[in-house]
Amino acid sequence: MRCRFDTDIGLRREENQDAVRCEYFGHNILAVVCDGMGGERAGKEASMIAIEEFFQRFNQGYSESLSNDDIRKLLISSVSAANSVIYTKARLDFKNFGMGTTCVAAFVTDKTAFIANVGDSRAYLITSKGIHQITSDHNVAAMLFEQGKITEEEMQTHPQKHMLVRAVGVEKTVLTDTFLLDYEDSISLLLCSDGLSGYCTDDEIYSVIKDKELDDIPKELIDLALEKGGRDNVTVAVISE
Repeated sequence: MRCRFDTDIGLRREENQDAVRCEYFGHNILAVVCDGMGGERAGKEASMIAIEEFFQRFNQGYSESLSNDDIRKLLISSVSAANSVIYTKARLDFKNFGMGTTCVAAFVTDKTAFIANVGDSRAYLITSKGIHQITSDHNVAAMLFEQGKITEEEMQTHPQKHMLVRAVGVEKTVLTDTFLLDYEDSISLLLCSDGLSGYCTDDEIYSVIKDKELDDIPKELIDLALEKGGRDNVTVAVISE
């Protein structure tokens, strides 16, 4: 199992508020992508804090003897740890008002992939037949679609599709979605910020992934986002055999 990742400021932003990290736990892999939000440098700080706190909490709680449910709970508590630190920091300094971040994480073992998500950074499953979104977007457009107020087509172009309804650090507590994927032979996953998924279709993303070597995929996906205008920071992490 291998992980490759990259991040880019894009063509329109003054700083990169995304953060990404990948670590090996024996033969297992933990990868996390965060996309910060907030005025001045608050968004960048939020994503960096989230990455640091997440990995610190996970490292403290992880052991090879953990059950699947224990790992799922550890991912949730790792998000909660990041949430508490960011929430507290935002209230100690008015300059950090509104700071927060998305967080999508994948812990992959030889038979199971565990996904945790808050916000609209995504996790995708990559197969020989295509690419399939695992996570749900926690933004206004997706919420309106789920409520039946707009169509799927309208959701793609909705003016509030980048406005989050759930994020790490904004409220005292945070609700984290979790997903568990069992597999027999191999698995490939893509984690990304909405700098990629918000401007490139799933088909466009898959057209890059299917013909490239793992080492080349992160840069090729970032180049795709830049070709589409590069209006946001772009971050990707790919986990595969």
